[in-house]
Amino acid sequence: MEDKGTFTKILAIVGTVLIWFPILAPVLISIIFFAQEGVFRLDYLMPAELFPIALGGGLLLLWAAIRARSHRAVSGWGLGIAFGLFFGSQALAVATGLASGETEATGWPWALVLGSLIAFILALIAVGVGGILLLKDLYRPKKES
Repeated sequence: MEDKGTFTKILAIVGTVLIWFPILAPVLISIIFFAQEGVFRLDYLMPAELFPIALGGGLLLLWAAIRARSHRAVSGWGLGIAFGLFFGSQALAVATGLASGETEATGWPWALVLGSLIAFILALIAVGVGGILLLKDLYRPKKES
């Protein structure tokens, strides 16, 4: 039995907001600084720095998706992939020497770590889109038989 009650809706709303925060915060901050200073600066590492917030939001979304029996796959798989890529990119940075500064941030080590960070961000976006779709399902009017 699917549960589309108030608690499930609250879980989905809070989870969606928290999952999108690490994605949208660097963009919004960049726009503000660009408007103030005229210089575009984007902290592309901020989604990784704010991962605990995204993880909390993703877990809330997964809980809501399980309760509603809707969009469980995108929430679960996306969160799992993001989790793996987050720690994988850090492990790659340590293994290649980029984390310690031993290796200069150029060439294939840099591309490998940056590529895994981009894949991590895309996985978070997928979970965020799943959250929006879940909210759409939760707030869809019930069909009368």
